[in-house]
Amino acid sequence: MARKQPLIWGAIKVVKKIIYALPHKQACALGGRIGLLVAFFSKKRVAAAEKRCAKALGVSAEEAARIVKASYRHFGTAAVEFMRQPIMLGKLDGLVRVHGEKNLDDALACGKGVMFITAHLGNWEYAASLFAKHGYPINGLVAEQRDERITALIEEIRVASKVKVLYKNSDLKKMMQLLRRGELIAVPIDQDARDKGILSPFLGIPASTPAGVAKLADKFDCKVVAGFCVKAEDGIYDFYLLPAFEGEDGKRFGEDVQKSMDRCNEVISDWIRKYPEQWMWLYPRWESVEEGQTK
Repeated sequence: MARKQPLIWGAIKVVKKIIYALPHKQACALGGRIGLLVAFFSKKRVAAAEKRCAKALGVSAEEAARIVKASYRHFGTAAVEFMRQPIMLGKLDGLVRVHGEKNLDDALACGKGVMFITAHLGNWEYAASLFAKHGYPINGLVAEQRDERITALIEEIRVASKVKVLYKNSDLKKMMQLLRRGELIAVPIDQDARDKGILSPFLGIPASTPAGVAKLADKFDCKVVAGFCVKAEDGIYDFYLLPAFEGEDGKRFGEDVQKSMDRCNEVISDWIRKYPEQWMWLYPRWESVEEGQTK
């Protein structure tokens, strides 16, 4: 059942008004400062994030603290970028450079749909909106939030950004229909699937991983393409589209669910290691395994 979060909702409404009134660079800079402010008032969550960062990357406590602080700043900025996305749609090509678009075109040319996998790394919302702007039939999978007003706002922004919305808990049948029509479904798979997932190494540590991507790829013979939209030193995002995954031992990708999801996690882990400051360390990725809730 949805729960109201009046403080969070009130803060979102105030911030939205302010950032819509500011020029883009100033609004994004404010977002970064808000992210640091959230970290300042979230001591327990920050400490937990630093602990998982140090363990997963094998870095010192000091380096983990630096990475997590940068991550909070990054996601404060990314949240503002997302909220401003509808008014920046016409300028999106100047904010994102695309690399490897032919990989996606080749996958779509097979005519059986494409599962596009990514992570909460960089700015995945810019990637989805850019897909839509360039005419790709993009459908973004989203998890419903605790406060239904926040869910509605996310949907409003995505629709205004030309991205079609799918809900993770209710739209499986629709996903199958979209693949049959040869469309593109974007799925971030770096979240804890708890007792509904399979165990697969994520940053070298066993994690419950959603396996729907592999199962759909096997059932519909659709391609699976990974992509990551990460911020470069010049402040512009680079959106990298990788070649479609290939199966092993004569099998198509997805037929061996375990190996397929291991490969997906391996690729995502590599990109997080390259850009650790841009991944969501505040999220408890390994929680269900640590608590013994998975098989």
